[in-house]
Amino acid sequence: MYNRHKTRYKGAMTRHTSALALAAFTFSAAPLLAADGILIVQKTTTSSGAQMHQVQIEPERMRAETAGIGGRGGMNAGPQAIIFDGAKQTLWIVNDANKSYSEMTKADADRLGGQMSAAMAQMQEQMKNLPPEQRAQVEAMMRGRGMPGGAGASAPKTTYKKVGTDTVGKWSCDKYEGYQDEKKVAELCTVDPKALGFTAADFQVTKQLAEFFSRIVPQGADRIFAIGSPEQQGYSGVPVRHVTINGDQRTTSELVDVKRESFPASTFEVPAGYTKEAGMFGGRGRGRQ
Repeated sequence: MYNRHKTRYKGAMTRHTSALALAAFTFSAAPLLAADGILIVQKTTTSSGAQMHQVQIEPERMRAETAGIGGRGGMNAGPQAIIFDGAKQTLWIVNDANKSYSEMTKADADRLGGQMSAAMAQMQEQMKNLPPEQRAQVEAMMRGRGMPGGAGASAPKTTYKKVGTDTVGKWSCDKYEGYQDEKKVAELCTVDPKALGFTAADFQVTKQLAEFFSRIVPQGADRIFAIGSPEQQGYSGVPVRHVTINGDQRTTSELVDVKRESFPASTFEVPAGYTKEAGMFGGRGRGRQ
């Protein structure tokens, strides 16, 4: 019974948060440099290959596009667009290949977060019946994935320490290493916001997205790429390189280019005629007219 609940929970986590995690990660790196808008280009690399991310941002709206990698083990089977409207508190994931989209409102996020919390509580209850040695192994595995390790446990907090300097692209940056307990889980290289031409205030819409995302997976908020302060995140500046470490798996995201650009309103809208998908955020709906 425990294995069934664990599999169900892990499957739900994968389906509902993988795309959102990518959105949060890329969006939080995208500050507003000009009133007309800003184009951000990032490169994310794993053992499966490299993927380019294009992010477009306005004061209250943002869009991230991912160019999928084909073939076995690819990070994405095809291109997707992830759109967030801070004023409406709504997120859309658009699949151009099959002309469909998923929609999540703030109410949906609250409901899904409650479902995941209930699934976690049920799994932790099942763990009480495991032998002590097996329970300790499962709790360690959960902590390694950023989840609370035991009954009533809170998500592990990452603490950072500065370890030197480095260069990423054209930026000289300060290096940090992140640890949960004694385990290294992250590496950062950050720059002062002024080096990219913006201030901390330009991140307001990305903070809205971070709050939106934390309603679904609170423990994932610590992995969101965002401007940091010693008091809150434990590091200073904006990461131009962010490495997440899970066992022997590493995911590296690096800022490639930043430039000012204006975007048509349609950039932040679901195209007409696309069909609302069932399952991920709600029931199948009629195509947008």
